[in-house]
Amino acid sequence: MPSRTFFITGANSGFGFAIAAAASRKGHKVVGTVRSQRSRADLAERLPAVHPVLCDVTEFERIAEVVRKAEEDHGPVDVLINNAGYGHEGILEESPLEEMRRQFDVNVFGAVAVAKAFLPRFRERRRGFIVNVTSMGGMITMPGIAYYCGSKFALQGISEVMRAEMAPFGVHVTALCPGSFRTDWAGRSMVRTGRSIPDYDALFDPIRQARQAKSGKQLGDPDRLAAAVLDLIDSDDPPPQLLLGSDALRLVSERIERLEQEIEAWKSVTVSTDG
Repeated sequence: MPSRTFFITGANSGFGFAIAAAASRKGHKVVGTVRSQRSRADLAERLPAVHPVLCDVTEFERIAEVVRKAEEDHGPVDVLINNAGYGHEGILEESPLEEMRRQFDVNVFGAVAVAKAFLPRFRERRRGFIVNVTSMGGMITMPGIAYYCGSKFALQGISEVMRAEMAPFGVHVTALCPGSFRTDWAGRSMVRTGRSIPDYDALFDPIRQARQAKSGKQLGDPDRLAAAVLDLIDSDDPPPQLLLGSDALRLVSERIERLEQEIEAWKSVTVSTDG
């Protein structure tokens, strides 16, 4: 793989850190965004080869300048890893709309704002690769993460449109759809709405308890994900979406099978509306 310049959001933990570490080990130049001076110092200490920059993806008005300065300092970016994001857990009825707004600000509007800062640059250069980190939760759902799934479904759809619009200019776009990995997603990084309605206890309490018990013990290895991302970047024909993890493969495949059954069962009603 030729040397490339990566711009990775949320580079101080989870997938962002793993990809930054793997890319820098392979000799790529890596610019990694963090949200605080403390995180910036921590990233510089843990990955001295990475160039940390301050960027909160919800400060939309600052992003274009951050990107301009990054390219001025480190040269044209070849690969955007749109990784910054977090999980929200809570029963829909119990979860305030403010938490949904914050979830979408980070996971959708922030990702789109960063991508939009790079789109004209990649289009004019007729090259570039955008990896939007979504989730298997952008293709399947489960009780208790409505806001998270909603945000990832949104980014999944936007990624497909972005891919179609950028393809004529030689720019690749892939949505990365991981399953359960050993990151802080289900631990320190997750925002959890408190419980308040006993009617949901039987449905949701076992799910929350199982997720907390599994945190840190998931089958998915972030370093293996990072290696897969580097292989993806080197592909001449990358897919619209790439599932990572055996659980993602199983759960999404099951959802597709159910969807096919539902379509077939209701096909007569579906076509009955044609005039």
